[in-house]
Amino acid sequence: MSNLLKKLVLSSFMMLTINAYAVDLKVGYVQVDKILQEAPQTAESGKKLEKEFSPRSQELDRLAKQIKDLETALDKDGLTITEAERRSKERDVQNIKTEFQRKQRELREDINLRKNEELGSLQDRINKAVQSVAKAENYDLVMYSGVAYAADKIDITDKVLKSLGKK
Repeated sequence: MSNLLKKLVLSSFMMLTINAYAVDLKVGYVQVDKILQEAPQTAESGKKLEKEFSPRSQELDRLAKQIKDLETALDKDGLTITEAERRSKERDVQNIKTEFQRKQRELREDINLRKNEELGSLQDRINKAVQSVAKAENYDLVMYSGVAYAADKIDITDKVLKSLGKK
């Protein structure tokens, strides 16, 4: 046999082998955004964060009301008080506004940090659930978002949600 003929036979055999293997390949796809929206852990995490940061949020509400009240009083009494008293009250209002902005910024930063921690924990649980479903149902490959197209028949998102505890 010629070299070219040998190569053709060998490449044909390889293609048949690859095609036979591909037929047995079980592929799944998971919609991470859907899981993040519907997983019960997402709601639990939101409630946990709300409870954790509620006192600081209430403190900000109290400061905002205090600023509004002081500004209203300053507008009302502005013409009847001395210039020194007016400047003193304006300085007090400005100091409280500065404190408010600082506390507001710190709260935002702390909330973002905790959200990222909670998201990381949830992602670990999602990965474990995906692996559990994949192993239990003998999947060879499971893909996450970033896929251009995935047929509904390979979408295992609902199975993963069930594994995470969503009824």
